[in-house]
Amino acid sequence: MKQAGTLFLLFSLALLSCKDSKNQNYLPSSVGAINSMVVVIDNELWKGSMGDSIRSHFAAPVVGMPMDEPLFTIDQIAPKFFTGSIRNTRSILYVAEDSLNLAHIKKDMYATPQRVGVIKGTTKQEVLENIDAKADEIITAFKDMEIEAAQNRFERSLNKETVLQDKFGITLKIPSIYKVGKQEDNFVWIDREIQKGTANIIVYEMPESSFSTDSTLVKDIVAMRDSMGAKYIPGPDVTGKITHMRTEPAFAPYIYPTEIGGLKGVEVRGLWDIKNYPMAGPFLTYILNDKQNNRKLVLEGFVFAPATEKRNDLFELEAILKTLELQPAGTEK
Repeated sequence: MKQAGTLFLLFSLALLSCKDSKNQNYLPSSVGAINSMVVVIDNELWKGSMGDSIRSHFAAPVVGMPMDEPLFTIDQIAPKFFTGSIRNTRSILYVAEDSLNLAHIKKDMYATPQRVGVIKGTTKQEVLENIDAKADEIITAFKDMEIEAAQNRFERSLNKETVLQDKFGITLKIPSIYKVGKQEDNFVWIDREIQKGTANIIVYEMPESSFSTDSTLVKDIVAMRDSMGAKYIPGPDVTGKITHMRTEPAFAPYIYPTEIGGLKGVEVRGLWDIKNYPMAGPFLTYILNDKQNNRKLVLEGFVFAPATEKRNDLFELEAILKTLELQPAGTEK
């Protein structure tokens, strides 16, 4: 009897613990279109300088695009309407005049995954200062979450081809809708159809000694891309003219430091075009120092979609490239 009582007590405690855990951890799945956000702010404040400041940060043009497209598509809502399912939006910015002066980011308040940027101030000026001070950090938090959410969606149906592993000793989580289109000794091209065009991934490697001089980095990157374009990415047939992909000569690409899959390198954003032919679009290139394999590993995504928005397609390519994993040292390619 004593033993049975002890077991009953343990069982009851386990049930209570389980119930408490569920109450604490259960959250609905977040909702929202890719790269969209809700701004919760009083209507009058949205129409004034606060709204202007928010738009200047969160709806700033995406770098390296052929036409202006905002970082985020914004829906504004007054605080009194911030109820129900709208709270489950994945990215939320809450801005208000308040008795507190603060700016921070909260995680999974109403749903998961979710980030809520909270910006308050006791005066309009304090709110504006907090927006300027915290906007970049909130943007990074929103974008990182969007990347992770996209990568989780890829897991539902992955491309099983092993060409990248066989040729370069790497893996990328690529949705099954993408197919290998071209492969050479040092070049793989994978793409999929999108509205009015294609989303493309190319992978190749360069000698480890490449890009050793900072003063010529931009020039060397452009020369590399143009050389690979001339060799592997031809344009349409035009009588008497050579056509191939190159870096748009009228616009210098943007370059940022980065780290992907444990490899440091640079992120390059800019415009590509076709030499001697009216065709162009955005590209995103990662050039990574792979000392383990004595090379520079190059991953690139580019979008061809005339007269349509390209932000989300390029973002998907970014999410794919950021899933990079190297084979362990000593593994045969």
